[in-house]
Amino acid sequence: MLDQSLDIRAERLNERYRHHAATEVLRRAVTDPDLGKVALVSSFGAESVVLLHMVSVVAPGLPVLFIDTQMLFPETLEYQREVSAKLGLTDVRVIRANETEVSRLDPDGTLHQFNQDACCDLRKTVPLETALSGFDAWITGRKRFQGGQRTDLEFFEPEPPLRLRVNPLAHWRMEDVQTYMIENNLPRHPLVAKGYPSIGCAPCTSPVKQGEDPRAGRWRGSEKTECGIHFIGGRMVRGKVPA
Repeated sequence: MLDQSLDIRAERLNERYRHHAATEVLRRAVTDPDLGKVALVSSFGAESVVLLHMVSVVAPGLPVLFIDTQMLFPETLEYQREVSAKLGLTDVRVIRANETEVSRLDPDGTLHQFNQDACCDLRKTVPLETALSGFDAWITGRKRFQGGQRTDLEFFEPEPPLRLRVNPLAHWRMEDVQTYMIENNLPRHPLVAKGYPSIGCAPCTSPVKQGEDPRAGRWRGSEKTECGIHFIGGRMVRGKVPA
């Protein structure tokens, strides 16, 4: 059962900001006492620059956590450096898995070939959980139009046992994202032009054909749809999240 205090806080925040635009949700969220200490978690992926730009305008000193799984595309690493510098983000923290744990659990870097969930847990979920231990809430770039478990997304949601998640772009459409990028002349991830509308680790991301779901290239050929960092309490939840 979900922590009631988190449920109540999320409900109160959603009611408070229900009619606000994304930028205002973000602007107010970083100082709202009902949220506490907040960080942005960014993959520096295909659409990440929108939220990163908003943060650079309203709170450029906000901590930005970037998980380097050490299996990312070289283009993503270069894009992360480029965007951070261009937007003037002053507190970007590169998060990596514990070297001892990687040596123990994935010494030859092939864990993803036979247990994708375990690889994501080792290289993303656990490092992020450690990095977020000092925060009361974190900001994500998830949107309803991305489908799957995201179709009923609200601005604020509980993440038991202790944190809230903030989704300023929850109600945006795909065209809103593209329009924002164009109007603000934001740099695009170089892999987008090569057919990657959703970008994760290199071994588990493939190009998407015209007409396919934008996330079809993530863990292609498996039932996996999320890396784990967006599951409730870090648990691998399939289907509808239990009440």
